[in-house]
Amino acid sequence: MKTSDFYYNLPEELIAQTPVEPRDSSRMLVVDRKNDKIEHKHFYDVIDYLNEGDTLIVNDSRVLPARIFGTKVPTGAHVEFLLLKQKEDKVWETLVKPGKKARSGDSFSFGNGLMEGTIIDVLEDGNRVIEFKCENNFYETLDKIGQMPLPPYIHEKLQDKERYQTVYSNELGSAAAPTAGLHFTEELLDKIKAKGVNIGYVTLHVGLGTFRPVKVDDVNNHKMHSEHYQVPKETAELIAQTKKNGKRVIAVGTTSCRTLESVAKEHREVIPCDGWTDIFIYPGFEFKVLDGLITNFHLPESTLIMLVSAFAGYDRIMNVYKTAVEERYRFFSFGDSMMIL
Repeated sequence: MKTSDFYYNLPEELIAQTPVEPRDSSRMLVVDRKNDKIEHKHFYDVIDYLNEGDTLIVNDSRVLPARIFGTKVPTGAHVEFLLLKQKEDKVWETLVKPGKKARSGDSFSFGNGLMEGTIIDVLEDGNRVIEFKCENNFYETLDKIGQMPLPPYIHEKLQDKERYQTVYSNELGSAAAPTAGLHFTEELLDKIKAKGVNIGYVTLHVGLGTFRPVKVDDVNNHKMHSEHYQVPKETAELIAQTKKNGKRVIAVGTTSCRTLESVAKEHREVIPCDGWTDIFIYPGFEFKVLDGLITNFHLPESTLIMLVSAFAGYDRIMNVYKTAVEERYRFFSFGDSMMIL
């Protein structure tokens, strides 16, 4: 397949700039694969499509306030750093703008001296490896000086940092939010549990590669970024029991989906484990775990729309996206939701 096969025309005004309140009041387009029909609902209606014994798998990764601004020592030049991947304690691979002002050996001050950093390596792709120093806890300091790394298509300032976190976020490490989960409120989750639906947790730390465009014409030639995941024993056992009972496993978000399918591809089933995945899911992929998927509306020609097309069918998804544009759904990270069953 060609990357251009996944293009669709999206008016700029449909790109959501701010989250809706409350979280679960966003719209939800429901795709019924078996009966080949769609419905227009709100996210709080999700409970009507879940049955007792089903299992929702959510990604509990928490977004780092990974965008920090430093001043170069001694020139005072302003440089922006985006933390991408932790290499070791207080050593991070970063994206730097402007890169020409951050050469190996250069030092920077952050937050009026709350933290310092020195460039210790320049990688082939231009990313910088920086070693930080601070008197207090690194993550507490980062929380004071850092900003949320909102996607480049969001131009509005985020008033509340927590609105770019899921209500169940727990494990620090993502450079971007697993946005399908942003629609859940604690009250909605309580109602879902009261109905007898299970909630299982995995962790996949979302990398910035999520926003990188596919630059090859032939989808087969695209190389995915690598992200770290973890599947706890409780979740693996929950999935096995759900399958044994003939109930459904529904992933919340493409990150949860990629975690489950990565593990199943390697081990033939979901087992407790952790590691790195660069799995690329596009039409033709054979799903081993998923029975349903809750997701947002994704960028044209992105690996995420390819994944959704693999799960629901290419023609169906491209038609669904066309309908979503016509119906004025809100798109991308702070946008509306889609449930595929």
